[in-house]
Amino acid sequence: MPQLTVDCLDEIFEHLADDEFTLRSCILVNRLWCKVSIRILWRNAWNYNFSDFRTLIACLPSESKKILSNNRIMISTPTLEIPTFDYASFCNILPVKRTYKMLELLIGKQIGNHSISPQNLFIKAHITTQEVFKMFMNQITSLKILDYLHYQEIGFTSYPGARNCLKYLSELYCSSDTSSDFFYQLSQICNNISLLDITIVDRLPHGLINLISVQQSLKCLNLSIYYVPTDLSLLLTRVPNTLTKLRLYGGSDGISLSFIIRLTNLQELQLSYEVKEWFKDFEILQYTVFPKLQVLKFKFELPNWELLVNFLEHNGKNLEEIYFCDYSMGYNNNSLNLSIARYCPILKNLSTGIESNELETLKIIVESCHNLKSIKVWCGGPFINEKDALEVILEYSKNIDEIILYYHYDAQIEIFPEELDSIFINWSNHIPQKSISLILITDTCIVSSLDKNYKNLKIIEKYIDLGIIKKFEITDYEDLDYI
Repeated sequence: MPQLTVDCLDEIFEHLADDEFTLRSCILVNRLWCKVSIRILWRNAWNYNFSDFRTLIACLPSESKKILSNNRIMISTPTLEIPTFDYASFCNILPVKRTYKMLELLIGKQIGNHSISPQNLFIKAHITTQEVFKMFMNQITSLKILDYLHYQEIGFTSYPGARNCLKYLSELYCSSDTSSDFFYQLSQICNNISLLDITIVDRLPHGLINLISVQQSLKCLNLSIYYVPTDLSLLLTRVPNTLTKLRLYGGSDGISLSFIIRLTNLQELQLSYEVKEWFKDFEILQYTVFPKLQVLKFKFELPNWELLVNFLEHNGKNLEEIYFCDYSMGYNNNSLNLSIARYCPILKNLSTGIESNELETLKIIVESCHNLKSIKVWCGGPFINEKDALEVILEYSKNIDEIILYYHYDAQIEIFPEELDSIFINWSNHIPQKSISLILITDTCIVSSLDKNYKNLKIIEKYIDLGIIKKFEITDYEDLDYI
């Protein structure tokens, strides 16, 4: 039997990337299978366990082991022999703070947490982390993702090999409580970062501003703002026009949105503000045209609806996804919902709130947006009930593939088994026949959602068996896959 090539094994084993048990079993087949499996198992340091860190200690060069020995740092290793592979070389996703914490726990476990002072433990963990990162920088040929959030103790950018290791870094997760020198050094090495995730918690290091300024291929910027430094506007003006995704979290009324105007290549815009007044600058954007914009998302509050209607009038024709107030208790403005139907003809995904006396608006939306594949609507309280939502969506939508019902906290049962059965009978007669996914987002405190009636669940089971419902899930408010 001919042996599979490395490229072929790589492609096959990639499908097992989330199946650690099977990958570890493949290690035992032969050396080739072992090498391909090990490369996948060791590439994400978020997944390293204590045994993996012991293996890394065994891989340290002699001079590093001597430094540990001189500082009375003794960590037991799986073997006294030279390890089979340079395991550190396979890593391309490196979380700095977690690496330190795991080594600290490992040392504490080895010595006994009650036998060492916190200060001494910190010193030993710091020395060990330094030596491990020297090995990472020396052996990793091209690190892809670096997580440097809330940690500033290891200045590894000056270690031997760091320039080659970090040169093609594509994703950086960092926070403003990191030293400015780290960002300055990184800006001398990396100028092709594609995703930059920044958490601003206090002062803004000038090195970070410089790092953004030198980026030539930045595509995605995530900004979580928990403190507004005086020079934040300077950072925002340095954001390059290569950006295709902008996501702003937190914020305050002191943040101007005017910098967004020049980001004409944006394909996704997400503004997650918890206070409506923080959108006071949105009037600057209402008439701006973003010719490539496809995704518009507001997790919490929305700007003034008149401004948003104007924005949709100028940008709705290319929008494929709209999400309004996914994290709040729903949002409804009938004029805004009607503007979706009027200005967004190729919409595929929609999340919004529609009041119970505005059912005709839902009908207009699903009839006008012919490409609509997924729709999430609030149910109960002031919003439409689940019976009306299912009936209208399934009767008037041509291409619907997924319905998500997001229950309001005071939802009451509005649909009975015989009504639910009738709705799916009508859908099963749809030509051409098509199956759908039905997702319920609810909470244990909600006692009156569709799933609380046992007979409703039996109806759903029947249509799953018939292939009319291809997927049925009940999840809670914390499931981010649907928020």
